[in-house]
Amino acid sequence: MKIMNSIKLSLAAVIAVLMLGFASTPASATTTVTTTFGVSATVQSTCLISATALAFGTYTGAVDNATSTVSITCTNTTPYNVALNPGTATGATVTTRKMTGPSSATLSYALYSNSGMTTNWGQTVGTHTVTGTGNGSAQTLTVYGQVAASQYVTPGSYADTITASVIY
Repeated sequence: MKIMNSIKLSLAAVIAVLMLGFASTPASATTTVTTTFGVSATVQSTCLISATALAFGTYTGAVDNATSTVSITCTNTTPYNVALNPGTATGATVTTRKMTGPSSATLSYALYSNSGMTTNWGQTVGTHTVTGTGNGSAQTLTVYGQVAASQYVTPGSYADTITASVIY
């Protein structure tokens, strides 16, 4: 009798568990309602610029050439102009730049956008700047520098600082 009651209780427990499972499972598919939503973003034109130093080395009175690299990274299809200012020396212009040395002595030099050193690189957009169009990757431009011959100035170290700008 005890065994029979245990089996009846166990069977009742199994049936109860099964009933709970069936009660929580729908007998048929339910209706689905959907909606949509928009996704948007605005990408602004942007550019970054960096440059390496231009070092002429030891000037001996002969023509001295050197180069620097300017790297421009702009968003894809962004048109840009790269300008170089006259530098920091008093009286310097974009056509006659000057490095300052001992006792305010100056050593003149020029910066060009081409290897033949015939196209001055300045800051007037459309006249003395270098143009390009961004592609999302770094684009490098070479700055060609030249110290003219026959400048016999005070011995010592000469330096200048050029600001390279990207206009976009």
